[in-house]
Amino acid sequence: MDRIFVFVLFSCCFFASQIKCQEAILHVSSGTEYREYCIIHNHSWTPLPQKLDDATPYPLVDLTSFLLCNESGVSPDVVKDRAVVVMRGDCDFSQKAITAMKLGAKALLIASNTTLVTPSANDSMYGKVKIPLALMRLRDIREARKLFKEGMEGKLYSPPYSRIDPSIFVILLIAVITVTLGGYWSGKCEQNNLNNSTSRGGGGGESKADGGELFLYSPLKVVIFVGLMCGMLVLMYYFYSVLVYVIIAIFCLASASALFSCFDAVLDKIGCGTFNFTVKERSFSVRSILLAAVCITIAVIWGVYRNEERWIWILQDILGIAFCLNFLKTISLSNFKICVILLSLLLVYDVFFVFITPFFTKNGVSIMVQVALGPDASGGKAHGSGVEIPAEPQAPSEKLPVVMRVPWFSAWAQNLCWMQFSILGYGDIIVPGLLVAYCSRFDVWVGSSKKIYFISSCAAYMLGLMLTFAVMLLSGMGQPALLYLVPFTLITSAIVAGCRGEMKQFWTGTPYEVLDSSREPLLPERRNGQCVEGETC
Repeated sequence: MDRIFVFVLFSCCFFASQIKCQEAILHVSSGTEYREYCIIHNHSWTPLPQKLDDATPYPLVDLTSFLLCNESGVSPDVVKDRAVVVMRGDCDFSQKAITAMKLGAKALLIASNTTLVTPSANDSMYGKVKIPLALMRLRDIREARKLFKEGMEGKLYSPPYSRIDPSIFVILLIAVITVTLGGYWSGKCEQNNLNNSTSRGGGGGESKADGGELFLYSPLKVVIFVGLMCGMLVLMYYFYSVLVYVIIAIFCLASASALFSCFDAVLDKIGCGTFNFTVKERSFSVRSILLAAVCITIAVIWGVYRNEERWIWILQDILGIAFCLNFLKTISLSNFKICVILLSLLLVYDVFFVFITPFFTKNGVSIMVQVALGPDASGGKAHGSGVEIPAEPQAPSEKLPVVMRVPWFSAWAQNLCWMQFSILGYGDIIVPGLLVAYCSRFDVWVGSSKKIYFISSCAAYMLGLMLTFAVMLLSGMGQPALLYLVPFTLITSAIVAGCRGEMKQFWTGTPYEVLDSSREPLLPERRNGQCVEGETC
């Protein structure tokens, strides 16, 4: 019963959130073959049906050699009861539509070789036009004429789309799984370190150095780290065209290495053996060589085809997941105090560069958004109550590989015009993920069999991310996710530690002070009741 209630509630929210958009579809067919093209219309004109089955088929006539500002040169027999495509220019849209009505046309499409904009007119003219009117790309009607020759049939329809697109849930799933796996991996590494330390009969001071982990343990270093991030973001804003290629190259190398690390760990987990061979007294692993080849190939493919919007997002997300997982496994925060300092500073950093910087930039766009999405963020854009769609293919703009991207699934009409994506920055995964990883390691330190810190922090992250998306949908604008994720995860972890009476230990963290080259005991190790010189037992 509960499942039925949840399903009904979700369905109601989904359909209630459905809205109309200016992007619509021209369905051109001839016999069994068909093609669909992007068109731009305005609901103030004659509205279009929402479904293809409800759309009326009309014979489609290409009259792009005419502007149709008047009836001269056009035979009514050619236009009557047809959908007519004419050329844009010389007169306004309403004049063309009225002329088409006089000639007996049932629909008017205006072809453009310049930017497509939402067709508009004076309010008094909307009621006078009784036929559907829309703009389309000139190259599209030429392509359709070449494909179908004569006998084209056209249907115009405008499917609504929902703000609650399924891509949001995919992004949510990717983020939660990545943070959970990253925290779990970090905890398992810590458990292995402790086990190895115990088997050697000594302190664990060397185990983490052997594991290649890097610690953030000094508040001063955390402040310097955040300051460097601010400086790098500002440099990216002013020197984007140069630094973007540096970041792309670094991402290819780092993500290939991270993907190798992830795959290698999975193969070790499932017990996949290795075959070693020796060349000139050097030992090589066949598994490692093949795995490295696969990972490098994936990174190179992404690097070469990184601007292919339709499918390259899959590889970018795979590389991004591996990058985030390896980061969470490699970078460790030594105690909760460092977690609070780092996450709080990055929260201020995120809010400042998203909400405050638009007051200082020339175009009123935040530095964070400008850098994350690139100077030319997409092939189409919204402005006020309308849209702008390029009429001709544009050179792809370089984008930083710093976000998870999933295309909208429900907005088919918009995807025909320009690809839209749900995105989430790597920082919104890594930053709270560092706290989750610390909680996972702390569970190991205190011997928590139920992994209470790890599970509660993962749940807090999921709830914070859900709140982020909810606010985004309600406000209709992007949100700095750390504004919600940081308080959710920090407060939840602190409450769990307080309820368990472990806040002091949780705040100070590991009993080892992490140094640049090794770790020295910050607190005395347990020596089974034995004392050392100068110490009171």
